Formats: sequence, C-alpha cells, structure tokens
Amino acid sequence: MITRKRLTAGVCVLLATLAAGLGTALPAAADEPSSPASPKVELVLDVSGSMRARDIDGQSRISAAKQAFNDVLDAVPEEVQLGIRTLGADYPGDDRKTGCKDTKQLYPVGPLDRTEAKAAVATLAPTGWTPIGPALLGAADDLEGGDSTRRIVLITDGEDTCGPLDPCEVARDIAARGIHLVIDTLGLVPNAKIRQQLTCIAEATGGTYTAVQHTEELSGRVKQLVDRAAEPVVTPVATEGAGSCSAAPQLKAGLYTDRQEFRKHRWYRVDVRPGEELRASVSVAADRAVNNDYGVLLRAVTVHGREIVRGAESGTGRTDVISSGLRYPKAEQDGTDGDMKPAAETVCLQLSNSFSAPASVKTTPGMPVELTIDLVAAPDEAADAAAFGLGRGWWLLGVMVLTGLVAGLLTGWISRWRVAVWRTN
Repeated sequence: MITRKRLTAGVCVLLATLAAGLGTALPAAADEPSSPASPKVELVLDVSGSMRARDIDGQSRISAAKQAFNDVLDAVPEEVQLGIRTLGADYPGDDRKTGCKDTKQLYPVGPLDRTEAKAAVATLAPTGWTPIGPALLGAADDLEGGDSTRRIVLITDGEDTCGPLDPCEVARDIAARGIHLVIDTLGLVPNAKIRQQLTCIAEATGGTYTAVQHTEELSGRVKQLVDRAAEPVVTPVATEGAGSCSAAPQLKAGLYTDRQEFRKHRWYRVDVRPGEELRASVSVAADRAVNNDYGVLLRAVTVHGREIVRGAESGTGRTDVISSGLRYPKAEQDGTDGDMKPAAETVCLQLSNSFSAPASVKTTPGMPVELTIDLVAAPDEAADAAAFGLGRGWWLLGVMVLTGLVAGLLTGWISRWRVAVWRTN
C-alpha cells in the first residue's frame, strides 16, 4: 500500500512538472517572431495571334518572350512564389464570346520548379484573342490568400480586344479590394493607344508601364520587377508641392508621390542639420505622348534663393521615366554646446521640367512624380563643393578672381620692369 501511494505521488509530481514546463514553453514559442510570408508574383503572357510578328531582334515576339522567360526563371529568388498565366493561347476561332474567355493558369503560384515551368512555356504558340481584362481578374484570384506582397507582370503586344470589359476599370476594381496587389505592364509595340491603356492599368494599382523593343530589355525589366517583389514594401506618401518655397510642404526622409504639369515648378522643403547629408532624387513618368527632347531639373537652394547644388537629366523620347538627383553634405559646426542641438538649415528643393506635348494631348492631370528624400551622416571630409554651402558657380567665380589677380600682378610687375629698363637706357 505504501509502495502504491509513493508510486502514485511520484507520477503526480512528474505530470505536474511536465505541465509546468509546457506552460512556460508555450508562451515563449508564441513570443518568437514569425517569418515573413513569401512574396507572390504571377507573370501574365499574351499569346494572341499578333505575337507571331517578327519585329524584335529579328525574331517573333513570342520567341523573344520565351527567351526572356527562360532568363527570368533562372534568376527568380528562392523566397518568391511564382506562377504563370496566359491569355489567347488556346482558342483559334472567330467566336468572340469564346475567345474572350481564353485565359488559363499555365503554372500555379508556389515554389518554383524551373524545369517544369520552362517546359510549360516552351509549348506556347500564338493563337487567339487578347482578353486582358479577364486575364487580370484570373491572376488576381490566383494570388489571393495570405499577407505577402503580390505583383502581376503583364507582357502584351496589343490592347484588349474583349470590350466592354475595360481592363483599366478591372485594374481599379482590383485596387479597390485592398489586397495590396501591384500590376506592372510591359508593351512590346510602341503604339500610343496601347501605351495609354497599359499605363492606365499600371497607374490604377501603383505599378509601372515600360515599353520594350528588345529581348534583353524585356528579360532585364521582368527580372527587376520580380526582384522588387522580394524587397520590403515602402508605401509612398502622397504630397503636393507648392508654387514657392515659402508655401512648400515640409518633408522628412521617405518616399513621396506628386504630379507635375508641363513646364511648371514644384517646391518642397527639407531641414538639414550640421553633420547630415541630404540625398534627394526625383523620377517623372511620361505617362502620355510627349514631344522629343525634354529634361528634368532638381535644384537645392537656400530660403533666400541662392543655389546650393543641382542635378539635371535630359531625354529624347526613348524612355518612359526620366530621373535626376543631388546630394548636399552640410559640415559640422565648431564650438556648439554639447547639450544643445545645432540649428537645422531649411533647404528648398525646386523641381522643374521641359516637357511638351502635341495639341491633342491633355496636360492635366500632371505627370506622376516620385520623390525620394534621405538624410544620412555627412562624410568627415566632403570633397563636394556643396559641403561648403556654395554652388559650383561660386567656385568658377573664385577661380576667375584669382586668375585676374595673378594676371594683374604679373602685368604690373612687367610694366614696372620695362619702365625701369627704359629709364636706365
């Protein structure tokens, strides 16, 4: 009896110990940070009949797309779940109703088997219609579930042929779902109408439109977009630049979006403390037909209007986005009290452009602008002239003054020597 009681007591103590151990272990496991969800990407490829055209590096559009897909599949990051959907790949007939349903998932979204995905792409042949709207709806459904970042990359050579379902309205509906899905579009034909539709699709979800006419450009851009899906998502903050520095919004480090009309100025303000370096960059998207030869200028000036430094870039109509940037390292101040922070300098950023467009093109709303502001530690010995708070023009003026002074001294010395020689003789 005593032995049984002792055995029972020992079992109870053991169970109590295990329960206590589990009780303390479970909260600790719950506190462990969960790994971020894998980003999802679906490539949507147009396989309609027009993809037979041979105008990309001497080969057909579908051949260029297949080659680009093979390059992309080899470079997909391991953490990305990738799928492939086609449109216009199966129905060769003339029945519009049937042709506008011709979209299917060629490879499911998930961990990538590169060999299997390449084999699926190799079987594609240009066939039928161009149901872009239904394909986008199907791709959005393919990417549902989870909290990961999601991206659709649409590659096509034409506009949708399955109205009245407007793909631009489809993109807006997808954006309204609030699932943080971005659609990027790539156009294989430099056509104004196609460009307009693809730009509208991309802008509705915060994506980008790119015109590509070479295989290398296509593969490079798709790789870039797939890699971007694996990067941490930064949500841009909408802002509105002003017509003058005094009325400009105060910006901190971050990513901002705005719109700018043709040949208009936009002003923003940033506070830069001694020992900090301001790095600012801007990208302006030509989201409509524009005339050739244009430029973007980003200037940093003081509140009194004196230019500190500038960055400029020009284009000739061959790019859809034009970017420029600048940096302004502000030197540390000597003799400041350690308990008091040195006063910040307000730097005014002026964005200008020289875009123009044919009379038939609407100039409103303005073109999309993406502005990046960063404040980092300034270098100990900045070699840039901007570190002294002077624009490069001031250095040129200083060199000219010094040259004039030296030339004046030499001229005076030579004149006095000649007079002395004349008097002696």
